[in-house]
Amino acid sequence: MRVLVTGGLGFIGSHTVCDLLESGYDVTIIDNLYNSKEVVLERIKEITGRAPNFYKFDVQNKEKLEEVFKKEKIDAIIHFAGYKAVGESVEKPLEYYENNLDTTFALLWMMKKYGTKNFVFSSSATIYGVPDKVPLKETDPRKEATSPYGESKVMIERILEDVSHVNKDYNIAILRYFNPIGAHKSGLLGEDPNGIPNNLLPYINKVAVGELKYLNVFGNDYPTKDGTGVRDYIHVLDLARGHVLALKKLETNPGLVIYNLGTGKGTSVLEMIKAYEEATNIKIPYEIKPRRSGDVAINYADCSKANIELGFKAKYTIKDACLDGYNYQLAEEKRKNS
Repeated sequence: MRVLVTGGLGFIGSHTVCDLLESGYDVTIIDNLYNSKEVVLERIKEITGRAPNFYKFDVQNKEKLEEVFKKEKIDAIIHFAGYKAVGESVEKPLEYYENNLDTTFALLWMMKKYGTKNFVFSSSATIYGVPDKVPLKETDPRKEATSPYGESKVMIERILEDVSHVNKDYNIAILRYFNPIGAHKSGLLGEDPNGIPNNLLPYINKVAVGELKYLNVFGNDYPTKDGTGVRDYIHVLDLARGHVLALKKLETNPGLVIYNLGTGKGTSVLEMIKAYEEATNIKIPYEIKPRRSGDVAINYADCSKANIELGFKAKYTIKDACLDGYNYQLAEEKRKNS
């Protein structure tokens, strides 16, 4: 079975590609390297002993996308390609809507034309908006999201539902995941964004290795246990496994399915800092800053549906993720300086 992975050299995509290859799938990657690096391709080969096919272009380019579908028999798509920073999306709404929607439209048209029936979509807990209660369940209502990034995910979920309604032979998995962290145990793959990180753990990693002086903590006046935002942080290896399990579910022809992928536990920013310090024995200095536009106080998942229907359960701890993330960042700094 050949799986097309868009954004397959990115943080979550690369870990998922490794799991797919190790599970026996053939993989084709399309990535424009907007927020990833081509060296990741060699590292995937080093980890798995297998080489995915790779095409460097933007998924919005329908002509090049069609060339791939003509050349290869694509049995399933896992769609990661898209802009993903909540704060940046508030500042660049047009870019976020155009990119995230157009990449999805391009893939759906190719599915229709070339007979691909299976689609896994990288959605987000942001579709729940400001939660009325936690933990969040798949049956909880989608709300107006708090950012253009989140709203683009809401729109795409609705599009996929409509497409599924009229294409009864399609199998679509919408995966609403929470906050991926950590890195591959090899130290070869991790989250190393271009520029200043938008996500918490990559920022802490850069403070830990001395690349940044301190961590910005955005808001300490939320109605949470210590005033800082609470999120459901899931190790990227667990998240990658969730995508492979979802793909196996699609092979049973379930139609449209929706799953939360998280740990079922909330961790505050200050708790994350403490866990990191305990895992690495490194002090992380931080400064409190004003709240960031688009952020919510608290969200974490009820993952019982994924556990029952997919056999999915997170096995790595926050400390595991902190140590793996640090080891990756340390290895990356050594590679840059060698």
